[in-house]
Amino acid sequence: MGVVYLIRHGQASFGAQNYDQLSETGFIQARVLGEALKTRLPTVDAVIAGTLTRHQQTAETCLTAMGTSLLPARTPGFNEFDHDELVARHTPRYANHAALAEELLGAKDPRRAFQELFTQAVARWVAGKHDAEYTEPWPVFRERCVRALDALIQGLGPSKTALVFTSGGPVTAICQHLLQIPDEHAFRLNWTLANCGVTKVIYSDRGRYMSTLNEHTHFEGAQSALITYR
Repeated sequence: MGVVYLIRHGQASFGAQNYDQLSETGFIQARVLGEALKTRLPTVDAVIAGTLTRHQQTAETCLTAMGTSLLPARTPGFNEFDHDELVARHTPRYANHAALAEELLGAKDPRRAFQELFTQAVARWVAGKHDAEYTEPWPVFRERCVRALDALIQGLGPSKTALVFTSGGPVTAICQHLLQIPDEHAFRLNWTLANCGVTKVIYSDRGRYMSTLNEHTHFEGAQSALITYR
């Protein structure tokens, strides 16, 4: 039986000019994850990462901590959806990032205000009533992520182990597909995915199955301050 570990990237730089960079906490999360995986996974046959900077930084930091010489193969199929487009389609004036930043700074709790906005934007995207407005509608995004997993497994062959450094969206899409969760409930998974959390997919000639979801015990106890969700 083979195993694919889907790893959500470390904490990105919320509120910074460039979100697609790990924060200081994100780098620490990736290192701690690597130290944990070093003892759990004596053999890794392949490492894959999306092409975004936060995917690459998480992979490189984690792999260094694991002490492996493997390098991540860049695979666009595991990239995140365009969250900027989703927000702009939901609230057109937020196509101007400065307008969004100004309004969030005026909110009592900017992170909570953005999460509420983002939740509504994602719900609009997933609902399917405005697919023509999006560069990558939800069904197309989901199919892209599932095909990326399929291609990886076919390339690996039986009884292999792979690490995939990706984002919450692809993890959500793949888990929704494996569990046959209705579209309107899919993102209930997403909102609880921890940074550098690990979702385990097992595969054989009988099929593909989700074994664990969002495992992040490597951050519990003394490391609990490292549990973040954005």
